[in-house]
Amino acid sequence: MSELIKVGMADYKTGKNPSSLISYGLGSCVGIAMYDAVSKIGGLAHIMLPDSTQARSTENPAKFADTALPLMLDEMLRLGASKSRITAKIAGGAQMFTFANATDIMRVGERNSEAVKNILRKIDVRMIAEDTGGNYGRTVELKLESGIYRIKTIDKGEKEL
Repeated sequence: MSELIKVGMADYKTGKNPSSLISYGLGSCVGIAMYDAVSKIGGLAHIMLPDSTQARSTENPAKFADTALPLMLDEMLRLGASKSRITAKIAGGAQMFTFANATDIMRVGERNSEAVKNILRKIDVRMIAEDTGGNYGRTVELKLESGIYRIKTIDKGEKEL
């Protein structure tokens, strides 16, 4: 029986076929889907911030790209995924608001996307697709049967990576 596993903000979940992983309302946050096509094991993280070393509170490691991705990868490996087969797809990282005198710190979406790409390189997981940037929110779903990463938006329609 197929189960829809909800991934909240600053959260990650892993699962196996025939389940799907879904996360609602990505704005500047980034949704990272990792998937092993042979074992049909995957994970979905909804990260809010790029770097835990820059934060006052690091109680929730799923909140940050640098801590969530290695944890999710480890959990996938424990479920039976093979690191050499895992690929990643990312979505989100929007600039939801514009500011007159925007500083680098206000570009959270762009900083999140860059951090995710750097962490994926660091943990040696190949990114094969992305839908990032813009100024609109996204809902993402990873189908563990096929590895399809479905992205839904209000104004821009739907796409599959």
